[in-house]
Amino acid sequence: MTLELFLTLCIEFFKTGLFALGGGLATIPFLYEMIDKYHWFTTEMLMNMIAVSESTPGPMGVNMATYVGYLAGNGSILGGITTTLSLVAPSIIVITIVAHFLQKFKESKIVQDAFYGLRPSVCAMIASAGLGIIVATIFEKGEISMNISWINVILCIIIYFFRKKFDKLHPIFLICLCAGLGIIFKL
Repeated sequence: MTLELFLTLCIEFFKTGLFALGGGLATIPFLYEMIDKYHWFTTEMLMNMIAVSESTPGPMGVNMATYVGYLAGNGSILGGITTTLSLVAPSIIVITIVAHFLQKFKESKIVQDAFYGLRPSVCAMIASAGLGIIVATIFEKGEISMNISWINVILCIIIYFFRKKFDKLHPIFLICLCAGLGIIFKL
């Protein structure tokens, strides 16, 4: 892994960790940008990363960052460690600073208004990620076009109604069911 790649991974994932408010799904728009800018992975690989990151223990964003670093570093564990630390570093820094000052200002109207103002941006980032996942799932090339993957659409509808009918099912069962369907239909 070159020094240039190392620094690029650090900067990109530090920015992602700093601005992806709202959890793992909020990192997805940044990952789409990395696809276009660096070509470290493809849209299809991103969809697989999302599926695996959602169904494995640990924070989704951290799981995806680790995998991207591993891929970008051509199988380098250092790449995975670099992206993971770069992604979580802003949170550690901000939490340390906020914890120090929040005790003094937690009753402040300005602080409360700032947190209230962040809610729409977090909602928009998560909605953007959700729409990106829908587009990548429904359209064959991961881009809006006339090439619709009808098997994916039908499976989404079946799983949606299955989930509604059997709402007491444990999420782990549904994750295993969907993983099995993905293997069977080679999705």
